[in-house]
Amino acid sequence: MASVLSWPKDQKMKAAVIYEAGGPEVLRLEQRKIPVAEQGQILIRVRAFGLNRSELFTRQGHSGNVVPFPRILGIEAVGTVEEVPGNEFKKGDVVATAMGGMGRAFDGGYAEFTCVPASHAQVIKTELPWETLGAIPEMLQTAWGSLFKSLRLKAGERLLIRGGTTSVGLAAAAIAKNHGAFVAATTRNPNRETLLHDSGVDHVFIDKGSIAEQVKEKFSEGVDKVLELVGTTSLLDSLRCVKEGGSVCMTGMVGNKWSLDDFSPMGSIPTAVNLTTYAGGAEDFVATPLEEMAQQIAAGKMRVQIGKVFRLDDIVEAHRTMEQNTAGGKIVILP
Repeated sequence: MASVLSWPKDQKMKAAVIYEAGGPEVLRLEQRKIPVAEQGQILIRVRAFGLNRSELFTRQGHSGNVVPFPRILGIEAVGTVEEVPGNEFKKGDVVATAMGGMGRAFDGGYAEFTCVPASHAQVIKTELPWETLGAIPEMLQTAWGSLFKSLRLKAGERLLIRGGTTSVGLAAAAIAKNHGAFVAATTRNPNRETLLHDSGVDHVFIDKGSIAEQVKEKFSEGVDKVLELVGTTSLLDSLRCVKEGGSVCMTGMVGNKWSLDDFSPMGSIPTAVNLTTYAGGAEDFVATPLEEMAQQIAAGKMRVQIGKVFRLDDIVEAHRTMEQNTAGGKIVILP
């Protein structure tokens, strides 16, 4: 039995809409009709959402025709279920959703309501502040998937996180430490060492562009696994940090460079070192144990580093902060 709308059919919501690529100011606040959930979908009243660099890249025009404009961006959101025609959830359930075309193929989380496939959401029962819940869906999905799907991290292994002070890096450090790994991480700023140690990092490398020699001085054979969050600007150096049989997973691109120049696999990838990636999709998101990690956060066993919290009215300033890398953690928006 289909659910019944709780408001007039033409009720409006606030949304941040992009019509053309450009700077933060291209995000325009508008009144839009609240979407109607069809069979197999759910309508979520958005309570919070995190900002992601993929949204910044899309706003800058790097997604090409993959993301048609106009579009409400936002690849993740948390909130409460308002309409659920197929009864996959209960009205009022607290849910998280991410990926699967959200904010790209269809309108996403930069709004007071969003409509997504029911199969792309999961319930979170643990009570946490909305700003904390808003920080975790994509961040924890990316960290978890990179560590366990792509890198297949095991307890006792040595993990190096390149780009340790990113929101995903800090989350990965906490998850890996709880899993029993030895965690090393990089930062360009010595003042961030305390932040890294507080998030579970055992050893900090100050990154001046090349750290392979530092890593080999600390670990003569190299580390077992590297989570590469800076991207192609440091990837070749990260490959030199791994011991034979080890792996590097490229997940992030905070270095804002998309490809390698004159890449020579034989010359760039050391013998018996594995290179993989992690992108993550809707199926990876629903497989991520968010409820389990939410319990760890509530119990104080896992720290979520929230950088800044903005209102939807301040989405332009929030994007500017993300572009300038001045947040110091995950940026969260509250509608």
